[in-house]
Amino acid sequence: MASVETMKGLERGIKVLQVLQSEPISSLHDLHIATAISKPSLLRILNTLVHTGLVTRRLADGRYRLSALDGGTRKRDRYDRVAEAAAPVLIRLCEKVKWPSDLFVPAGDHMEKRETSRPYSPFVFRGNRDQIGRRVGWLMTGVGRAYLASCPVKEREAILARLQKSDHPQDRLARDPKRLDRILSEARQRGYATRDPSFTGATYRDLAWGDPYDDGLAAIALPLLDGRRVHGSINILWVKTAYTIEDFAKRHLADLQAGAREIVELLRTAGPSRGRR
Repeated sequence: MASVETMKGLERGIKVLQVLQSEPISSLHDLHIATAISKPSLLRILNTLVHTGLVTRRLADGRYRLSALDGGTRKRDRYDRVAEAAAPVLIRLCEKVKWPSDLFVPAGDHMEKRETSRPYSPFVFRGNRDQIGRRVGWLMTGVGRAYLASCPVKEREAILARLQKSDHPQDRLARDPKRLDRILSEARQRGYATRDPSFTGATYRDLAWGDPYDDGLAAIALPLLDGRRVHGSINILWVKTAYTIEDFAKRHLADLQAGAREIVELLRTAGPSRGRR
C-alpha cells in the first residue's frame, strides 16, 4: 500500500500538471504562487516530471511547459514539438562549437523564435535579444531564407503573396522576384543561407520604432527539412569580425547539418504531430 508521503507527492505532481494545463508556460515562481507548494519541493517535483518526459524546460528562460513530444494531455501547435526536439540538440551543438544557435518557425508574415542556446554560450552578445517569441522578417534573415529556399513551392508562393502586400522595410524584396529567386537559388547551391548584408539583427519592432540597433553578428542557417516538409530553421551565430562567412562555414557547417538532421529524426521518432499549423 502506498505511503502517505507517496500519495502526497503524487497529489502535488498532479496539481502542478493541472496548473500547466491552464498556464502552459510557467516559471517556478508562477507555479509556486498557483500551487502554494514551496519552491524546493516544486523543484523536486518538476525535476521528476522532466525526467519522466511529462514536462520540459525552455533553454532561453528556464520556464516549464507540458511536453508536446509524448502525446500528452494538452493539444498544442506542432512547433511546440519542434522546440522540444531542438532544445537538447542546440545545447550539444553549442557545447561543441561554442557559438549559439536559434530555432525560428513560421508565424504568418514573420518568423518567430521558439528556442535558443544563447544562455549556454560562453560568448555574450550585446543587448538582450534572446527572448522566446522574438519576431524577424522572412527575406533579410538567414533563417527566413533557409526556410523559403526549401519549402514547397505553394507554401513559398503563399508567404510571398502576403509579403508583397506589406509596406514593412524588411518585406520589400518580395516585390523583386527575380532578385529573390537568385538569392534562394544561391542558398540551395551553397548548402546554407545567410543574412542579407544590410540586415543588422533588427526585429519588426526595432524598425517600427526607428531603433538603429546592430547586433554585430553573422549567421549561417539551415532548414529542418523532412522530405518536402520544413519544420523551421536553425542557425549558428557569431561575431562577424571573428570569421568570414566562408571560413565559419568551413569550420562548422557540418556540425549545423548534423544538428538539423538530428532534430528532424527526433521529430520522426516522437510520432505524428497532433496539432495543426
